[in-house]
Amino acid sequence: MNENSPQAGINTKKESLDSYLETHYIHRSNWLRAAVLGANDGILSTASLAIGVAAASDTREPLILATLAGLVAGALSMAAGEFVSVSSQTDIEKADIEREKQELKEMPELELERLAAIYESRGLKKETALTVAKELTEHDVLGAHVRDELGINEINSVNPLQAALASGAAFTVGGVLPFLVTLFFPLAHVEYEIYGITILSLILLGVVSAKTGGSNMLKPIIRITFWGTVAMGLSALTGYLFHINLG
Repeated sequence: MNENSPQAGINTKKESLDSYLETHYIHRSNWLRAAVLGANDGILSTASLAIGVAAASDTREPLILATLAGLVAGALSMAAGEFVSVSSQTDIEKADIEREKQELKEMPELELERLAAIYESRGLKKETALTVAKELTEHDVLGAHVRDELGINEINSVNPLQAALASGAAFTVGGVLPFLVTLFFPLAHVEYEIYGITILSLILLGVVSAKTGGSNMLKPIIRITFWGTVAMGLSALTGYLFHINLG
């Protein structure tokens, strides 16, 4: 292709735009959401389970068994849930795209009017909106309608398997921390040790997610610390209320 051709110029501009957009954090939102959710759930749910069992038992074996079972079950459940959820979303998007293809074949004029109306509602003058709709239709009619009518784009599209693996792996990494506490820390005050390690881990997770997402660090740290304390506190209370000797 001639470097001076119009198409070459368009490709160069697209590459430049893609490079610019990569510096924005929104492109990380999908995998970051799955990873943060998985790690947070792994740390908090495993720690809460461990604290509840520790408060209800005076021996280490039930604590280790319950925590390990919670870690394995939680990671598999998180991965399966994320896969099913994202797959359902993807199926809906594909069905909508197929429906849009059919509508474009059956009533292209009406679809053009709808597209122009969308642009007009966003602030363009009627004539300008119609011109934009026509030019985008000539360039990529399905892409224009999928993006602007259905709201589906590359940024919010998620791969089900990728989301499942990210979520399950993050849960496992997070859940290993409280599990290691149940293995190696003294049993006498293990509830407090689990709580301390968990809060520190949650704070670190909040800092990492804020840094990765380019957001303020204080809010996620406060949020994650508060709800983590509530979850573990209620779990400990439940364990104390139903205290039994499981040994």
